[in-house]
Amino acid sequence: MNRLIIVEGLPSSGKSTAARYIAEQLGMTFVDEGSGAHPADYEFHAYLTESDLAEFAGNERQEVLSAAERKSGGYIVSLGGFTGELFDKLLQHKIYDFLPWETERPVMLDKWREFVQNADAESCVFNCVFLQNPMCETMMRFGFDEKASAEYISEIAGIIKPLSPVIIYLRNSDIRTSMKNAVTERGEEWLNSVVEYHCNGEYGRSLGLSGFDGYIAALEERQRREVNILSGLDVPGIIVDDAQNDWNKAYSDIISKLK
Repeated sequence: MNRLIIVEGLPSSGKSTAARYIAEQLGMTFVDEGSGAHPADYEFHAYLTESDLAEFAGNERQEVLSAAERKSGGYIVSLGGFTGELFDKLLQHKIYDFLPWETERPVMLDKWREFVQNADAESCVFNCVFLQNPMCETMMRFGFDEKASAEYISEIAGIIKPLSPVIIYLRNSDIRTSMKNAVTERGEEWLNSVVEYHCNGEYGRSLGLSGFDGYIAALEERQRREVNILSGLDVPGIIVDDAQNDWNKAYSDIISKLK
């Protein structure tokens, strides 16, 4: 029995809706990204070492420690309960976006191990985090090559193997049109933020990417890499092409293959 199903794909591919549908059909628990306390991901957390704590003194230090969990050789702190200057200081230690890779990698692998160790009889359907988050970090932020990304994702695959996972990938053959539709729904502010992230990280800068066209180019290469990486993993994968063209057929195909 598959105790973990993860739905992956690019932005606006329908991951969340598909994952929720699968969970309902199979009687599993749906876990969305950005849901607050993800069991296998640090969505909005900082990581502090003992030396990092030296930046905080007095009441600030006490506030941080009261909200912290001692893990992975340091302190994990949810940023959700902080505001003002203290929030700004903690933000510089955010696990995604600011930590160096040599610090981030073991922290995230420990989080996946913790999830598997604490998994009970409940079966879950995740909206992404298995391919999307590692690729955004290793490829977009740090500019690592496909091999480095694949090695990291393979480590995660090995950790979750006891849960008999299956990965469903929603592949999109017309990324440009999908992103234009997404801008209509989400607005220019969203577009500016994703263009900034994809074009100004190490990957985007190395290729001189810019604007909407640069964003699309980054997504096209990310999808190519993700599909290729998925094919080489020791984890079952189901690739669904252009599900947005006929969701009823896509859902029927996915459920029949899972069953």
